[in-house]
Amino acid sequence: MKILIAGAGGQLARCLLVSLAAHEVIALDHAALDITRLRDVRNAFNLYRPNLVINGSAYNQVDQAETQVAQAYAVNALGPRNLALITATLGIPILHVSTDYVFDGEIARPYHEFDRTNPLSTYGASKLAGEEAVRTLNHRHYIVRTAWLFWEQGHSFLADMRARAGSAQLRVAEDQFGSPTYVPHLADAVAQLITSEAYGIYHMAGQGGASRWELVCEFFRLLHVTPLPSPVSRKTFVTPAERPPFSVLTTLQDPRIELPPWQEGVAEFSRRFP
Repeated sequence: MKILIAGAGGQLARCLLVSLAAHEVIALDHAALDITRLRDVRNAFNLYRPNLVINGSAYNQVDQAETQVAQAYAVNALGPRNLALITATLGIPILHVSTDYVFDGEIARPYHEFDRTNPLSTYGASKLAGEEAVRTLNHRHYIVRTAWLFWEQGHSFLADMRARAGSAQLRVAEDQFGSPTYVPHLADAVAQLITSEAYGIYHMAGQGGASRWELVCEFFRLLHVTPLPSPVSRKTFVTPAERPPFSVLTTLQDPRIELPPWQEGVAEFSRRFP
């Protein structure tokens, strides 16, 4: 299969190059393909003639999105709309990556694919708008919601915690819960999904849930780092964008493609550090 990946500079796209090694992959970063420009999207598809498109492009600066609203919607909503339009015209599938931030975190159980969305932030709202565009315009769609991504290359919450390890002043929220997801595990799951032709919305994240504090404690334990961070309320950290307090993801979909438990991802991640 010939697969075009938009947003090739991101963590997921780079891991997909490994997971999709059996396919012909055209990976285009923002400089090569600006998905917010419909003409550029049309030209790229006419040039490469892919059989499937994966959209890994995203404006994921959650706090900055509160003031850079137009940019967030351009990348997270208009871009997916352009990709969905052209893929529908060509009659090919699209896989679009979304986020747990489409939920408000007000229920006390893991969110499944059929739960009601209610984003709290501009980032979450723009990602939901992208989902709706893809779902409406191309019926051959996979929408993959994931959460709390981390990998040894690029920025992530865990990488930031590693840089601050050993600080006696380190504080982490004990009342914000999600599904930590190791990016190579997500890439492997995406590679399985695209061969299924079972279109729809999927939740793909590290199995189980953890608080930010539990996640960092597990990471530091594997690194043999002390002291452990101090658990505090999420309200200790005042940010421009509101985050869902509970956004653990689970799946009801069939085929049931599940990622390993989040602890296995943290273990693999920790082995990348001396």
